[in-house]
Parts: sequence; C-alpha cells; structure tokens
Amino acid sequence: MDYIHTVQYYETDKMGITHHSNYIRWMEEARIDLLSQNGWDYAKLEEMGIVSPVLDISCDFKVSTTFPEKIYICVSVESFKGVKLHLNYEMKNESGATVCTGKSTHAFLDRAGRPVKIKQEFPELYRTLTELADH
Repeated sequence: MDYIHTVQYYETDKMGITHHSNYIRWMEEARIDLLSQNGWDYAKLEEMGIVSPVLDISCDFKVSTTFPEKIYICVSVESFKGVKLHLNYEMKNESGATVCTGKSTHAFLDRAGRPVKIKQEFPELYRTLTELADH
C-alpha cells in the first residue's frame, strides 16, 4: 500500500514548488510507514535496542510538486541480507506521473553503535525483511 503525503505550504520555496530537501523526509515517512504496516514500528525497534541509521540516500527528481498535491509513495525492499537494508522509492502525483525516484541504504545497530546480528538476535524481524525483499 502506498504512503500518501500531502504537500504542505511550508514545504514550498519562493517559486511555489516543493523544496528538494523534503523528498528525503517523505522517504523517511514512507519507510517508517512500511515497517509499521509490517509490525515493526520504530518505537518497537528502539525498545528492542535497535537503531537504523541511513548509510546512503539518493533522489532523482522528475517533475515538480506544489501545495497541496497528494504524493503517493511506493517503497519497496530491494534487498536485505541481514546487515544492510536497501530500499527503493517511487513517488507519483495524483495524475500518476512519477515525480521522484529514490534509494536508501540502512544498517541495524545497537545503542553502542555495533552492528546487530538480526538473523540470530531478532529472527522475526529478519523473516519480515527477507519476505519483503522477496516480493
């Protein structure tokens, strides 16, 4: 299911178009929503002692967006091998035109900053992420 974001007035610049920095925020919103929809909201992960920093992120802007457009964000798991989570994003406007595509890579660390062995320590989370990668 797509995550839907409504462009806010404050997200636009003097030209009336969405400032480029907001697309990264929308990717985060969609990523958090994807995990939440699959039973792994960030609060739960943090309670388990897991943090998930961004290692890499990119956006490819296609079409400008403006207030108050609705943007439909499809986030999918490109791959997950237990250490790094690779995600793809496609953002479309209400007309169905792709406005932005993106990618992000994340790690899973404990609070001390050490990598977490997801497969061994959190097998349910590992199963969920590998199933999402297989779809």
